[in-house]
Amino acid sequence: MVKVLKVEDLECAHCAAKIEEGISKIEGVNSVSVSFLTQKITLDAVDAEFDEIVREIRKIVKKIEPDCTVIE
Repeated sequence: MVKVLKVEDLECAHCAAKIEEGISKIEGVNSVSVSFLTQKITLDAVDAEFDEIVREIRKIVKKIEPDCTVIE
């Protein structure tokens, strides 16, 4: 399943790259792209695990960029 998640208050491209790297390591993620310019995460992940993957993404984002919010 491919889904686009909105990101609010992502401060820099370096943080976006670190978030993308972290998300790519989550089991069940086929591919991911984090765009600082559009403030979006494009995620291709296993359907059955999608909700758990999004929870993990939120944890990664908060760890790297505490003021940033992921919106489904």
